[in-house]
Amino acid sequence: MSETKTPALQYRFDGPEDAPVLILGPSLGTTWHMWDRQVPDLVKQWRIFRFDLPGHGGAPAYPAGSVRDLTDRLLATLDQFGVQRFGYAGCALGGAVGMELALRHPERLASLALIAASPRFGTADEFRQRGVIVRTNGLDPIARTSPERWFTSGFAAAQPAITEWAVQMVRTTDPGCYIAACEALAAFDVRADLARVGVPTLVLVGSDDQVTGPAEARTLVAGIPDARLAVVPGASHLVPVEQPAAVTDLLVRHFSTAWQPAFDSATGQTAIPATPLKQILTAAPPQPVAIAEIAPAAPAPQAGSRPDPYDAGIKVRREVLGDAHVDRALAQADEFSGDFQELITRYAWGEIWDRPGLDRRSRSCVTLTALVAGGHLDELAFHTRAALRNGLTPSEIKEVLLQAAVYCGVPAANSAFKVAQQVIREETTPTE
Repeated sequence: MSETKTPALQYRFDGPEDAPVLILGPSLGTTWHMWDRQVPDLVKQWRIFRFDLPGHGGAPAYPAGSVRDLTDRLLATLDQFGVQRFGYAGCALGGAVGMELALRHPERLASLALIAASPRFGTADEFRQRGVIVRTNGLDPIARTSPERWFTSGFAAAQPAITEWAVQMVRTTDPGCYIAACEALAAFDVRADLARVGVPTLVLVGSDDQVTGPAEARTLVAGIPDARLAVVPGASHLVPVEQPAAVTDLLVRHFSTAWQPAFDSATGQTAIPATPLKQILTAAPPQPVAIAEIAPAAPAPQAGSRPDPYDAGIKVRREVLGDAHVDRALAQADEFSGDFQELITRYAWGEIWDRPGLDRRSRSCVTLTALVAGGHLDELAFHTRAALRNGLTPSEIKEVLLQAAVYCGVPAANSAFKVAQQVIREETTPTE
């Protein structure tokens, strides 16, 4: 680690020093060892750079709360060695870093491979829920179920040593860094930006991937100009581990034939890249997938007035209460209640919750206390869920309710404890 404003990542180089650099990015919960089976063949042509996510594989535990932050740390690490241009292959969260590189730093990227990736990984609620489980129970529940998400059942049964390696890899990750990575994935959404990816791109996915499967891969191919799709049969989410030979062959062919030359500032021209890699291992061409995000329309602000807080309000409301809750509330609104939904979105969420004076944890503490005092148990239930999403632990919620018992009354707190206890059980019980 070097002492810079942007923390460097834990890394290793393999291969000849004078070869072009190819970076291999890991998935959430893994280490650089997920690429061990690819390295012997890849080093024949490239200098391989692998890195660990913060808090993974014994790396320093400096949490990265966004994909942009993680990408900046990667570039800061590469800058130490003067690596300005490189190819990049990333799996899942590592693929998100690859998309961020292509969108924000295209001048540094020669070629891209996105493996088990998606322009949006599930829903924000899913990853925030995973963070709640880790915050409450530690990483053991996530570790024990990782083989089910990462491998096909046949592979997991036939390879018990690799299955146990996967469990231990997750179990030894720093919980705070894992939670921060979940937050990064919750906030990641580049669906509207895919058309701006201008580097040669291979999208690679396991045919049996239930996490980010062929549907997500086809969304990437439909959105990224001239992207090519490779579907690897008999593989799930960690396809480089489950089908190493197939993945290695695909990466060698892609990066050998689709390495875009750097822009020449002296001539103002870029050499014409090699013919793009044709589609591999899938019989039918990918069909475009239409993505439409439906959101309630906000009234346009009047000219000369301050910005309408509605847009900020709906964003904060979704982040705190969850998409499912907000969608239900908006769907139930009619001519009678619609104005009220607009009012609370604009003023409660866009004006108050979005103010910088208190962080969201503090606002959750205040809100829980106020709801206990008012006896608003229905709202206490969904604000208990919100408090967990905002980073409060069950123990901290208990302390808030004990404090409320003194100042708001024991009967009110008694009812509040029953509601909060049920919510916490539902939210923190691992899904097997």
